[in-house]
Amino acid sequence: MSAPLRFSKYEGLGNDFVIVDGRTQDLALAAEHAVALCDRHRGIGADGVLLVELGGGTPAMRVINADGSRPEMCGNGIRCVALYLKHSGFLQARADAPIEVTIETDSGPHRCRLWRDAATDWIEVAMRPASLDPASLPVLDARGATPLLDEVFEVDGTRVRLSCVSMGNPHAVTFDDIGEARSALGPRLGTHRRFEHGANIGFARMIGPQQIELAVWERGAGFTQACGTGACAAAVAAVETGRAERNTPIDVRLPGGPLRILVGERSQAILMTGPARAVFHGDVDVPAR
Repeated sequence: MSAPLRFSKYEGLGNDFVIVDGRTQDLALAAEHAVALCDRHRGIGADGVLLVELGGGTPAMRVINADGSRPEMCGNGIRCVALYLKHSGFLQARADAPIEVTIETDSGPHRCRLWRDAATDWIEVAMRPASLDPASLPVLDARGATPLLDEVFEVDGTRVRLSCVSMGNPHAVTFDDIGEARSALGPRLGTHRRFEHGANIGFARMIGPQQIELAVWERGAGFTQACGTGACAAAVAAVETGRAERNTPIDVRLPGGPLRILVGERSQAILMTGPARAVFHGDVDVPAR
């Protein structure tokens, strides 16, 4: 790139992103550029790059992970993009009601509602309905369309029960007591031969009624401070396995902080509510790598 790239750094519960606005500058950002931007020693440092585009008047988000791969969706990322659209003047703040905007993603459109209390910007995202069909991840060697809930997977001689949930991107959640072994099991399960395109792996623990403690190994980024789609998948897995109640908010506590997830009927959108925050803005030269 010959000209400096203008960017904004945003974070949602410590899941951090470089936002690049394709509406205001020519955009030819390749995977290697995203890797350079996300480098925490020689670049800006982030879990991924969020490209903001505009088509037919509708804003769109495209995600590139820190390793250059392309996930279908990012729950924390879309909250950051919604807040960025407000800060950039695309959305007009209202004192009497939340702001609403629909953002297109590679997994379809998502409606967002934004409001601010005394100190925090909150964003509620209507995530797509979860799919329990193994073909939606996809999972190989499945039993037709029968949901895989607490299904036994084996890796390196260790047996782990996984519940497979698609949130537009593939997730597998375990409530087994893994302990510190999750550091090694995350990437091994995420690249298990049965996951044709890999999977994000959630390590969950019920810590109270409608309360989940969660750590997520994400494809392309490793363990992160928070994962919005992972929190939704864990809440769905808890409901579908009888560990939590449907139609009652679930508090999902991630290393970076809590998200509130509401799981309704299977055909309904899942509501995810959490904060987002602008960190800083700047210009950077992006060398090819």
